[in-house]
Amino acid sequence: MNRELLDKWCERGILGLVLAILIFGPLATGAVRTPDFLVIQGLTVGVILLWGLRLWLSPRPRFLWPPICWAVTAFTGYAIARYLVSDIEYVGRQELIRVLVYAFLFLAIVNNLHRQESIQIITITMVFLAMAISFYAIYQFAANSDHVWAFIKPYPHRGSGTYISPNHLGGFLEMLLPLALVYTLAGRFNHVTKVFLGYAALVILAGIAVTVSRGSLISSSLSLLVFFAVLLTQRGYRLQAVLCLAVLLIIGGIAAPKSHWFRVRAKALVLADGTLDDDSRFDVWGPAIKIWQENVWWGAGPGHFDSRFGSYRPESVQAQPDHAHNDYLNTLADWGIAGAAIIGAALLLLSAGVVKTWGALRGSAKDFGEKRSSNKFCLVLGSCIGLLAIMAHSMVDFNMHIPANAILAVALMAFLSSHLRFATDNYWHSSGLMAKVVATALIAAGAVYFVQQGWRRANEYAWLKRAANSSVYTPEQVQRLTRAFQIEPKNAFTALRIGEALRMQSGDGGANYRELAEQAMEWFERSQRLNPWNGYSFLRYGMCLDWLERPNESGPYFQKAEQLDPNDYSTLEYIGTHYIALGNYAAAKPWFERSLRLQWHKNDIAHNYLAIVNARLEEAATNEISAKLQLPSGK
Repeated sequence: MNRELLDKWCERGILGLVLAILIFGPLATGAVRTPDFLVIQGLTVGVILLWGLRLWLSPRPRFLWPPICWAVTAFTGYAIARYLVSDIEYVGRQELIRVLVYAFLFLAIVNNLHRQESIQIITITMVFLAMAISFYAIYQFAANSDHVWAFIKPYPHRGSGTYISPNHLGGFLEMLLPLALVYTLAGRFNHVTKVFLGYAALVILAGIAVTVSRGSLISSSLSLLVFFAVLLTQRGYRLQAVLCLAVLLIIGGIAAPKSHWFRVRAKALVLADGTLDDDSRFDVWGPAIKIWQENVWWGAGPGHFDSRFGSYRPESVQAQPDHAHNDYLNTLADWGIAGAAIIGAALLLLSAGVVKTWGALRGSAKDFGEKRSSNKFCLVLGSCIGLLAIMAHSMVDFNMHIPANAILAVALMAFLSSHLRFATDNYWHSSGLMAKVVATALIAAGAVYFVQQGWRRANEYAWLKRAANSSVYTPEQVQRLTRAFQIEPKNAFTALRIGEALRMQSGDGGANYRELAEQAMEWFERSQRLNPWNGYSFLRYGMCLDWLERPNESGPYFQKAEQLDPNDYSTLEYIGTHYIALGNYAAAKPWFERSLRLQWHKNDIAHNYLAIVNARLEEAATNEISAKLQLPSGK
């Protein structure tokens, strides 16, 4: 087999692996679960290894390196540096791995899949995948199904397709709808293919509608307005654009008013007092800004928003938000101005490249309606509008933290960047031996790191899964959690779970209860060192001290827990139990009352203990009055 033929097969292998990544992610509920992302991580290893092989199959390989590649490289370097000094190593490392996967995929796509045939295969495949997932979402909406594969989604009567959240399905579909439309109206395909593409576009539009996601509906509507405004400026497509826009407006005008759920969601957008219903998003944005203000230039650290949220938790938010529901604020909170500036520079360079490419494409034919025009125009316009939609949606959601959606956005950016080669040859760089060696070393380092971290994460996940399937707080569960911690000794949450299991075993009594409590305290101490921002490790340490009849020593730990999460109802109720251990019922009462103000339902501990406290205080008051009444006169 000669080198040229082998190189061609390597290119096809990269195409197949990238397609597998883009298809698998959406089908695997967005690839947010650990095992699903590990599959993507493994496929990425295959992509970069084949890329490395291609470097040596060509005597003088060429790199396509548009300006945005410098920004991608800069952010990757910044991410590595920021991870090395992050407060929570485990959290920072998982976020770094995601950044590295996206960066390697971007560079690999730009340099290996810039041929029109490859891009067309990927984009059309994704359009029809979006159509298939939209059918599933329509079924869920029509049948009022709450199932996504074997999972249960917590969003009644809303289509989410193969995603858990309808909002994230909307983010995926809105990136592909413009491509489906522009291929239908302006693509160089035969009539049968165009009919199928047009049908796919309508189904995708229906898929977006049944998500009943206000963010997705608004961002899709805005992006389509821009899409048709651009087409109306192109003489060859004005009639098609007008007819298509009219059809969509008629369908929307007829269907929307007849849908009960659309009316409900539309009315819910504005509350009775005239304020905007943001589904508590604004309540999360405030803490994100405060976290960023702590370290304006560098941010809290990669993926640290959720861990730092407790310190600024508003009373209205009692759950962990995971993300800020605004990708821009989340970026500032995690990466600071420095990281946001690099990402902003990448978007500006991408926009400048699009403008340059657009100018070159306009000059390639007198009119886009001429036969000699190609699908380059379709790709550029469809990708730009799709990215515009997801960027608008990211103002109110966290689609860029859903791997499947982030990778699709990365692929569209890579396709746009690779089209700069039609505007100029200045971004092609021939590589000598030294450049090949350096590139190979970086590729090999990335592959080794991904394999090593993937194997480690998979083993940890397997033991954590076994522990989750064990009876809670049993020695068997502790053993399995300990095995997971040995594999991944930087996971603070695993240490916390081990400590909690031992604490509960100690609470059952027995001859060795003191020993078990002391072991639990050791694990809570480990958790504190690995994640100094989690108040529960301090809280549980203080509870162990109370259990060991050392309540005078536990006060500082409860104070630290309150400092780290002052508006968490669970923290407050356990501080109340500390005062009960001290025998101070009057001091315990306001903690339980405040806990109940924050969370009235499903807060049995505060309800039960408050009843006990009130009974004891009433008993003490009654005894005091009785004692006074029994005093001799004159006393």
